[in-house]
Amino acid sequence: MLVSANAQNVLSDMYRVLMNSDLPDGSEWDLACSMVLGKLGMRPPWPPGPDAAADWQLAQDLELLRSGALIVVSPSAHASVMAAAATLEPGDMSTLVRDRDVVTPSGVLVLPEPVVCVNRTGSLSDTAAFGWQFITQHQTLPTSQYQGVRVSTFMDRDGPVQPAAWRTTVAHARKTGSPLPRLVPDGMYGMRGDGAVTAADDGTVEALSAQHKDLQSALKRAAAWRAEPVQEVGEWDGGRVEDPNDDFACRYMFAFWRLVAQGVTTAQSVSPLQAGRRAAVGEPRDPAVRVIRLARQLPSQRSDAGEQGTGIRAYHHRWPVRMHKVRQWYPSSQEHRLIWRGPYIKGPADAPLMLGEKVYVTE
Repeated sequence: MLVSANAQNVLSDMYRVLMNSDLPDGSEWDLACSMVLGKLGMRPPWPPGPDAAADWQLAQDLELLRSGALIVVSPSAHASVMAAAATLEPGDMSTLVRDRDVVTPSGVLVLPEPVVCVNRTGSLSDTAAFGWQFITQHQTLPTSQYQGVRVSTFMDRDGPVQPAAWRTTVAHARKTGSPLPRLVPDGMYGMRGDGAVTAADDGTVEALSAQHKDLQSALKRAAAWRAEPVQEVGEWDGGRVEDPNDDFACRYMFAFWRLVAQGVTTAQSVSPLQAGRRAAVGEPRDPAVRVIRLARQLPSQRSDAGEQGTGIRAYHHRWPVRMHKVRQWYPSSQEHRLIWRGPYIKGPADAPLMLGEKVYVTE
């Protein structure tokens, strides 16, 4: 029911926007399905309604959870991905080449803590994990097929966003003997992955960014009747991510894949028990699980705790220092690729991560 309601909202918003466009009469529903479902990898003919679309989406997520590579991102690497994602514009994602940039055709990435997003209607969601699968996108007007990547988001059943209606749903599911899983399917996004735009083509990237923002503004107006005040979430140290363009999931995954390919992070997949030693805190115990960490332990990641009266600052949070993106020329492949310079994490390694603008310091 939850997935069906989401599909209904997304499809109906897109349909209302297209009804006010100059498209040929009668083509609006097919194009809405193409722009929403075809972009996610569904083949036409399109389903008759949101329930059928929800069944298809849940089947894709179940397959992802069964077969995708399981990856856990460390707090410091997560902070770096968040900092990298903040530098991206919508058009930057059109430079994605999935066969070069994406670490594996199917994967589930579990975050060290949920990220709270403010959606375009003002509602809140907490994302605890992302998943991705290679797909073929099916578009119409004109009819085309593209290599793509489907990104799924999973919210935390017990996460920081707990409105009354959600608590009632969780309690009812438990009472009826069908408790919700810890990771609950939330949304889906489609990313084109055939390198449609080169990283050096700034004019095209800017034009695509402007078009994406214009469409999202129209969708926000179409969804205005569902708008609601931003909720309070209780205890939460990481701040909130404003997501008016509905592209945070794609920006996060693009940044994650590119940072892995760039060598900013390192992966560990061998169980320490296999090496005949005791596992350290945070080390993987299952060889099927990969842990992604920053490749280098920077001085700013070591503990900055100071003693009272010494005049040394004691930081009580970690926070990512904003990096900057560049379009790096690669002579071997005769192309520009988007990379980042930076980033680093300030604050003690064992302090909570703050994703907002405020950092509290005691003297």
